[in-house]
Amino acid sequence: MAAHRCSCWSWLLILFSLSVFVVADIHETTPVNDHHGGVDHNAQTVEQTADQPAVEERRWEATEVKEAATVDAAADIQGTSAPETVVPSSVPQPKDDFQEELVIRPLHSGDIYASFQFRTLWDTDFMRENKVSHYRLFPKSLGQVISKFSVRELHISFTQGYWRTMQWGQPFIPSPPGAELWVWFQDSVTDVDATWKELTNVLSGIFCASLNFIDSTNTVQPSASFKPLGLGNVTDHSFLRYATLPREIVCTENLTPWKKLLPCGSKAGLAVLLKSEKLFHSSFHSQAVHIRSVCQDWQCKTTSWELRQTLNSVFDLHNSGQTKREWSLFKMFSRTLTEACPLASSSKLYIDITDNPQGEQFELSPATSLLSQAVVLGDRRTFSVYDLTQETTFGTVRSLNLLIRWKSNEGEMLRPLLHAERYVAGYGLQTGEIHTLMYNNHPYRSFPVLLLDSVPWYLRLYIHTLSVTSKGKDNKPSYIHYEPSKDRVKPHLLEMLIQLPPNSVTEVTVQFERALLKWTEYPPDPNHGFYVGSSVISSLVPSTVAMHTNSTRERPLFSSFFPCKEESSYFVRIYTEPLLVNLPTPDFSMPYNVICLTCTVVAVGYGSLYNLLTRSFQIEEPNPGLAKRIANVIRRMRGVPPL
Repeated sequence: MAAHRCSCWSWLLILFSLSVFVVADIHETTPVNDHHGGVDHNAQTVEQTADQPAVEERRWEATEVKEAATVDAAADIQGTSAPETVVPSSVPQPKDDFQEELVIRPLHSGDIYASFQFRTLWDTDFMRENKVSHYRLFPKSLGQVISKFSVRELHISFTQGYWRTMQWGQPFIPSPPGAELWVWFQDSVTDVDATWKELTNVLSGIFCASLNFIDSTNTVQPSASFKPLGLGNVTDHSFLRYATLPREIVCTENLTPWKKLLPCGSKAGLAVLLKSEKLFHSSFHSQAVHIRSVCQDWQCKTTSWELRQTLNSVFDLHNSGQTKREWSLFKMFSRTLTEACPLASSSKLYIDITDNPQGEQFELSPATSLLSQAVVLGDRRTFSVYDLTQETTFGTVRSLNLLIRWKSNEGEMLRPLLHAERYVAGYGLQTGEIHTLMYNNHPYRSFPVLLLDSVPWYLRLYIHTLSVTSKGKDNKPSYIHYEPSKDRVKPHLLEMLIQLPPNSVTEVTVQFERALLKWTEYPPDPNHGFYVGSSVISSLVPSTVAMHTNSTRERPLFSSFFPCKEESSYFVRIYTEPLLVNLPTPDFSMPYNVICLTCTVVAVGYGSLYNLLTRSFQIEEPNPGLAKRIANVIRRMRGVPPL
């Protein structure tokens, strides 16, 4: 016991001596450190104390560089975007910017048109840099797609419903029913077809769609219809691929990954309104993703990648179950706006009040004094602007529930200058005709249009029957590009440049023959029919701003001396309805009937015969009665032989 106490005291004495040496060493080195770094340390402490209130006031504020990896990992787990990290000045940081806006246009039919646009700009070059490792606002999944497949430009859309041009006017960004995908590849791609096939499979996984069904049988290579919307004057159309899936059904599985591409997701900003229950209950809804390169300045010395996510929806007055012509954000989306996306440099809500200058058509509340004018699709429009980055926009309740209450049913929508429709004529299941009607409603100006038709191979076109008529006279196209189809390999491709006379209807007719498919090539519901993709019509349409039928109207003389070229015309692309064509379809119930009949004959006829031939027969005596069995039991007990 005494030895144990001595050992404990010895250990304590050793620890005490070591602490004395350490303290002495610290006192010797402290003056040197204070001389070199004491002022900086105090300055850093003062800066941290001064910056502390700012960090508490703002959310998603900057963090230190050492914590950037941890924050990025946590953001990936939670499904949100990582906050902006502070990078030293010696390390260049890619610049990015995010903007969001919502445009609401009340329609004269009582419906309402809502258009979301989310724009992300990123100052980086996927082609020159070997690997981009840091993603802040730009989605990493799309950035890797651009880098891996050398994509110059990508456009993809998913649409449910058909846009009624004569009732709703022209959409801001048109799209055909179903799924549409067209991509421009870089010149460095050696095998475009193999890259295109792999790209469709990857995009199918990103957007949870059936894009993996895109193959050579529904892919075309247009020569003039789809020019690049981004930078670069590309003339070699061998790097362009275009495909549609008109039967693609759009649902929540497509909207959810689309919302995850946004920097704030659906947790803040305008994306809060994107509720699938309301969007998919509308008459028309379309979501799209557009990626291209744009200029940063007017001299285009530096370029950026632009990601534009759009979502358009038309809410029907009668389908929504409303009893009066009144709309609000809560009635349309079941939610209201409470804040802008913290990562957005601009977040605005626009209300089109062009047809309501004095508040005669509808009442808008809460009212705003901020107005904006712009020429949209050749027409000068006026908008009421709500800036979500300003706290005064939400008021004291910290919520914005915009209300539009109609006062009058009067008023007519300006008829679109260009619209088109298409249908199938003929009878029987052997031949038919495709009719495409293009309307030029301009009173005195003609303009050319570029028509693109992609017809599946099982509709064998008779191109010699092609006819174009306008006002009862033949209208010879100035340019025709036709690529015939190959059975089970590629579809027909027909492109024409047609001049539309003023105030006319131009009809394009071509005959076709229906092919008989193999029984394995029919869809699960063959009697429903086969869908043919929409026709694509591209044109420079004269602007309604510069259209004046009455030249004697009083106006300043200088306004007619120099014509305004910017407002003289505008580019528009419209789509017709998809066609539903019936093909010769065999009776798929006949094999089922044959199988049932064969099984019945085998079971009844052959089964009975086989049973008779293979059964072994034995003669068995009838069982004795109850009295006789009792008597035999008694006789056995007595030792007497049974009866």
